[in-house]
Amino acid sequence: MITLKSIFMNKSGIRTGWRFAAFFLLATFFYIGLEVYVRPWLCHLLQVDEHTLNSGVILISEVLGTIAIFAATWIMATCERRRVDSYGLPISDAFRGYFWEGVALGIAVAGIVAGGMYAFGGLEIHGFALQGNDWFVQPFLWIVAMIFLGVSEEMWLRGYGLQVLGRGIGFWPAAVITSLIFGAMHLNKPEENFIDIFNIVILGIVLCITVRRTGSLWLAVGFHTTFDFMQFFVIGTPNGGNKPIGTLLQSEFLGPAWLNGGSLGTEASYIMLPVIFGFYVYIVLRYKSRNE
Repeated sequence: MITLKSIFMNKSGIRTGWRFAAFFLLATFFYIGLEVYVRPWLCHLLQVDEHTLNSGVILISEVLGTIAIFAATWIMATCERRRVDSYGLPISDAFRGYFWEGVALGIAVAGIVAGGMYAFGGLEIHGFALQGNDWFVQPFLWIVAMIFLGVSEEMWLRGYGLQVLGRGIGFWPAAVITSLIFGAMHLNKPEENFIDIFNIVILGIVLCITVRRTGSLWLAVGFHTTFDFMQFFVIGTPNGGNKPIGTLLQSEFLGPAWLNGGSLGTEASYIMLPVIFGFYVYIVLRYKSRNE
């Protein structure tokens, strides 16, 4: 007989789905609150233009996003009587081997895609875009912003979310569900299309595999950090129609959108597909599954 208690509880306590829903709602609540009420104030205080795609506004947003996801994770960790860093980001492994391997892979993946666009005429480079103090300020702001972005986005779905769903329904269903949510979180970009979301979902699944194979989120964090650093700062790829300000290169994106992603940027390029597959092959050859 199904009872109200059995809907929410099983012999292990609160059911997996409800834990995941509680975590996701908490993270969303904290994030929206900080974005709506704190980000505009900080942008005004620090004289950062929040209406353009620049390193300052991204840094502010991602610091707030990291605070939101850590708060949600801490609440759920407290309920489960675990440490907040026990969901894939152990502090003892911070910025060590896995992270730096991910850094190298992020540079390689974004660099190969950019190289393909350049080789086929979808990208032209007209020299450097930085001048004066920006040679020192912009790389620093962009890399710090991307580190926070890597931590917050990876913890959001491939930290507590992947672990709690994986315990309840198994790794592969959990990887697919969290990656679909990851893709859905990008649907608010103007002119969004199928290939962009498809690439994001597939890349999300491969990043889940890195967690499964290494037992750590740090490789995924390192990858996310430099993949987006390459996109925004080095290549200067558009994101939802907005071109980043304070980039290394003066880049011009020409030709069809299937080649260079158009207004959506690198992630929407068809060149991403074979490169993501190459990333997957590297991971499965480099790391044997812990369940094998």
